[in-house]
Parts: sequence; C-alpha cells; structure tokens
Amino acid sequence: MDRADREVGIPLIRMYANKPIIGLAGGIGSGKSFIARCFAEAGCYVIDSDKQVKAAYRDPKILQTLRQWWGDEAFLENGEIDRVFIANTIFADRAERVRLEQLLHPWVNAARVREMAEAIKNDSPVAFVWDTPLLFEAGLAGECDYVIFVDVPEETRLQRVAQSRGWDEAELKRREKLQWPLYKKRDISDYVQSNTADAALARDQVREIIPRILAQIAQQ
Repeated sequence: MDRADREVGIPLIRMYANKPIIGLAGGIGSGKSFIARCFAEAGCYVIDSDKQVKAAYRDPKILQTLRQWWGDEAFLENGEIDRVFIANTIFADRAERVRLEQLLHPWVNAARVREMAEAIKNDSPVAFVWDTPLLFEAGLAGECDYVIFVDVPEETRLQRVAQSRGWDEAELKRREKLQWPLYKKRDISDYVQSNTADAALARDQVREIIPRILAQIAQQ
C-alpha cells in the first residue's frame, strides 16, 4: 500500500530494527540535503540516495549495461559515465528514463538495506532518514513510517538551482514536470518542514518533529 492509498497521519509502522524510517520529499532546490544534515545532527542516520546512485555508476555490471545501451558516447575519456549525456537522454525520452530507473533502483534499494544493517551494528540511531530525490515517484514513500515535505517558495528554489546548477526557470519547470506535482507531495506528507534562509529555524523544527514522531509510534 502506498501512502496515497491511506489516510494521512495514520502511519504504516514498518520500522527497521525498531527504528522509524523518515522519508524526505520536496521540490528541486528545496535543500533536502541540508534538512537531512539537521536530522543527522539530532541523532538520526541519513541514507543518501545520490551517493548510492554514484556508487551504482561504478559497478562494472551497471557500466557494461550502459555501454551496451548507449555506446561510448555515454562515457567520459576517463571511463566514468557522462552525466550530462545521460541526463539529456533520459529527459528527452521517457522510455529511456524508465529503463535506467529499472536498472538502478534495485541496486540502490539493496544498498540502502545493507547500509541500514551496518548502521545498526555500529550505532543506535534515533531513526533512519531517507534523503531520496524521487521518494514518491520511486514508490519509496510507502515504505516510510513518516514523510516530511521540505517546503520552499519557488522563487527561492529557482535562485538556488540557478547558482548551483546554472538552470533557468524553464529548465526547472521542465525537470519538475517529470515528477509528481508539489502540492500532491505536500498534501500526503505527514509533516511540512520549512527550509528558507533561517537555518536555526529549520534545526528547531527538526528537533520538534523527532520527539513527536517517536511519541506517535509509541502509541501504536
């Protein structure tokens, strides 16, 4: 069952090693990684899907498959993948995007479970936080106990992606059209977390959310 199929605020208690799983969602440029760091500072263990995808792109089997699909054009001179080529390919052709997702997602999902297992061996985190760009689109929201939507005005997000990625408004909108509408993600998330210029406020909100989640789970 996905979160969209149940009433918001009534979590499916899935947990991992008796620790809640918290998913982060939000628009491009919302700064989910910063919010994830705030959760890490508060004792949570963060699973960074971007890092896992980068690791997947170093797997010889993944690289071999990509070379079979797209040839040498998909690679840089040093043998690493050409992220610009791949991004242009999958954003221009939905079928190619789906094919790449079907290749990467199982690898990343398995890596996520391995990382949580290692974290439990070495530590006792308050919760696990999944920092995943496509939490809803990849069907991962339904595996989380709670989902937090990182809310940032479009103007702020545009400024951020312009500075960090060189995107203009048209490019941001083009990319976001490939994802769920933000209002839908926001409406079916359990909490809304602000992430504007006030870092202290963001940290305060995180410190407020964690005990509320733990208290709600204890009542189940």
